[in-house]
Amino acid sequence: MINNLSVQAESVMKELKEKAGLKSGDSVVVGCSTSEIIGSKIGSNSSPDVAKTVFEAIYEYAKKENLKLAFQCCEHLNRAIVIEKEDFPLAEAVNVVPQPKAGGSMATQAYAHFKNPVVVEEIKADAGIDIGFTLIGMHLKKVAVPLRLDNNKIGEAMVLAARTRPKFIGGIRAGYDDKLL
Repeated sequence: MINNLSVQAESVMKELKEKAGLKSGDSVVVGCSTSEIIGSKIGSNSSPDVAKTVFEAIYEYAKKENLKLAFQCCEHLNRAIVIEKEDFPLAEAVNVVPQPKAGGSMATQAYAHFKNPVVVEEIKADAGIDIGFTLIGMHLKKVAVPLRLDNNKIGEAMVLAARTRPKFIGGIRAGYDDKLL
């Protein structure tokens, strides 16, 4: 099962990069319930081993593609975000260190493996993956656009994805009358 999780996680990242049109330097927020991956209810069966496997696959792919990663903590830490300090230099750190039962196993892995980890209250990422319905939307730039992935499972967890686009503000868009709607 563990090897399969790694393959699934990398496949999700590849498809996200392609469908979201991500470029070098873009940011991706990851929310993950390891409980959901192993077929349990979210928040009920946190697995550091599963987190390590999935984290390593996502991290290695992102490093190879020069994508900035951010890992969302669970609701016990108000869905705070673990980042590499140099990737988000203006982000204001908060004083917490995630643990498997307070922050989640995936955020704990990120904090343990990043070179210079910090936890912040929020970011505005270019795209994101949500493994097991962890609700990452609050950490995406406006406007979030859902992506339908072919690779939409890691273990037993459903994977949702989104990219972002700039807002349409004012003016006339093709296909509309000359009146603003």
